[in-house]
Amino acid sequence: MQSMVAEMESILRGEHRDPFQILGPHLAKQDGKDGILIRALLPQARQAMVTSAGEADLAQPMRKTHPSGFFEAFFPGRREIFPYRLRVVPAIGPPQLLEDPYRFPPLLSDFDLYLIGEGNHHRLYEKLGAHLCQAEGISGVLFAVWAPNAAGISVTGDFNAWDGRRNPMRQRRDSGVWELFMPGVAEGAVYKYEVKSRSGPGVQQKADPCGFYAEVRPKSGSVVFNIDRYRWNDDAWMADRARRNVLEEPVAIYEVHLGSWKRAPEEGHRFLTYRELAHQLVSTVKELGYTHIELLPVMEHPFDASWGYQTLGYFAPTSRFGNPEEFMYFVDTCHQQGIGVILDWVPAHFPKDGHGLMQFDGTSLYEHADPRQGVHPDWDTLIFNYGRNEVRGYLLSNALFWLEKYHADALRADAVASMIYLDYSRRPGEWIPNRYGGNENLEAIEFLKKLNELVHQKPGAFILAEESTSWPGVTRPVHLGGLGFTFKWNMGWMHDILEYMQKDPIYRKYQHNNLTFALLYAFQENFVLPLSHDEVVHGKRSLLDKMPGDFVQKFANLRLLYGYMYGQPGKKLLFMGGEFGQWAEWNHDGSLDWHLLQYEPHQKLRQWVRDLNHLYRSQPALYEVDFHYSGFEWIDFHDWENSLVSFVRRARNPEDFLLFACNFTPVPRKDYRIGVPEEGYYRELLNSDAEIYGGYNLGNEGGVRAEPSPSHGRPYSISLTLPPLSVLVFKRE
Repeated sequence: MQSMVAEMESILRGEHRDPFQILGPHLAKQDGKDGILIRALLPQARQAMVTSAGEADLAQPMRKTHPSGFFEAFFPGRREIFPYRLRVVPAIGPPQLLEDPYRFPPLLSDFDLYLIGEGNHHRLYEKLGAHLCQAEGISGVLFAVWAPNAAGISVTGDFNAWDGRRNPMRQRRDSGVWELFMPGVAEGAVYKYEVKSRSGPGVQQKADPCGFYAEVRPKSGSVVFNIDRYRWNDDAWMADRARRNVLEEPVAIYEVHLGSWKRAPEEGHRFLTYRELAHQLVSTVKELGYTHIELLPVMEHPFDASWGYQTLGYFAPTSRFGNPEEFMYFVDTCHQQGIGVILDWVPAHFPKDGHGLMQFDGTSLYEHADPRQGVHPDWDTLIFNYGRNEVRGYLLSNALFWLEKYHADALRADAVASMIYLDYSRRPGEWIPNRYGGNENLEAIEFLKKLNELVHQKPGAFILAEESTSWPGVTRPVHLGGLGFTFKWNMGWMHDILEYMQKDPIYRKYQHNNLTFALLYAFQENFVLPLSHDEVVHGKRSLLDKMPGDFVQKFANLRLLYGYMYGQPGKKLLFMGGEFGQWAEWNHDGSLDWHLLQYEPHQKLRQWVRDLNHLYRSQPALYEVDFHYSGFEWIDFHDWENSLVSFVRRARNPEDFLLFACNFTPVPRKDYRIGVPEEGYYRELLNSDAEIYGGYNLGNEGGVRAEPSPSHGRPYSISLTLPPLSVLVFKRE
């Protein structure tokens, strides 16, 4: 008896690892008779009774055996466990007929637990979290969570009045996984895990690390949601994607922060919903000619000003804009309109919010315990412990989750440099070398290699790295010694070109190296050329406002920048608002300045971006050979005195090429001769100085014919009029 009281007290303290040993039905003996003893913890009950739908004569009152709410009933002569319900009369309110969670067997298999412990359960999200299911014909939710060092865990929610005493979970052997099937819990239920640690912070209320949906911030509860119900209509897109080679396809990316692309000012400046964005944003992107939308993180995050990069709900699209099905509708609509979806994803760090992953079971579970390894000095966030099997498996399965369940076409891994260097943003003495004494994070590197191998097993899927250093082989395949990413953001190009373009043109000749340097390493990686959100915040000014000169020259410079970018080898990315020329920096709390489109210069800039995209997608020379030197050829990059460059882009068929001529000064150049590869008529496809784009229509009357006059080492040449601050694009006919 004393042992039973101790067990009850352990459950009440939230420290019992297997409450099924005490609660639920058990073979027992009382007063010399064998039978079935049913015990329940019902702290809300004044009275309780065991009933059975299958046996009309079975209805037996339960005896209260502990003042904290333990009740039990004994059924002599019974030899087999039978289905039953509990009729509970609460202290306040009408009687309730409840299924007993503690009469159901465990639902997770030993094999699942083995794979979770090994870090190789790549569909972890099908086992952990909250899953609507049936047990013995009864509908409910299976809750499962990994917390190996917890003294005890309970499921709390609106279904049990947030009473952590009522539904303690059972730990499955030595796996560290706790589970409990809760009959009667339905979709929409709000819940958390009440975690009792062996030491440290005591009792914590934690959101579900694998939860599919969450309350709208500032609330932080997880919400039961069925993500398997949506019927996709993108079969044609997915099949076609699987057949394509993205390295040889046009990739023009429109980078978007959903919360500030557009608001609804007539309704209190509220966010647009996923469904509204599926029509308004997607139609805009399609009309502009982009191939992909890249979303700043949509994974649930509590702090708006983090832009999503401080993720807490790794498996939940943020509830700010709607529910998971509505986000599926958004992705589905993109695909039906021929637009791919790239999701920014943050495997590098996570925030310290109390309901999140930090000290999840009272110990440093997801993060490193030593702050020299576990705390990010730049953002005061926590760094994942990539050396732990379960943490590695959590992140790998999360990446695959977005590709599989939400049909994402690609992930863009944020802050990769901070993952692969142990001394990233740290001074001497603030970091711990690896086992060889180096600064490479060997566990993170192995994680990234495995991640990229798994992503590339998904037909047509790809993955990008935001990696800001010269780490070799970021996009080289793993089997050739690389990290295995599909693409890498070319941060060096972005820095150099913006530094160059911000100079007054009179000084640009002294910065000519910034214009051309990226071509020295352009084919060492598979690059994306980004003009991203990071360059239009924190006092850096908008792209338009960065440009020197008067009002007209600012627009001309920006058109020149975009035209030069589209001519360079590499895929393209532009942050929202850049297409029409924001004057103000990006503000995540507001909306883009759409009113600017009532003014002609902004309309014409938008037309320039649209025509660049359509030219880009229509000309194989601009995308087929992005990552080999045979796709690019300088004609002249030596004319630094006049800040002029000219070059050729070639398709797989070398006879298919485009010629670019760029004038980075406000001085028009007449009779400017450049060598060309072959004779013929060179038709002017685009001229950034055209009146329809806001220029003055200075140009070459539609094209020029090559003459047999050698120049720049070529037997033919053309004589051009180069407008001020312009880019011209020609195609030989």
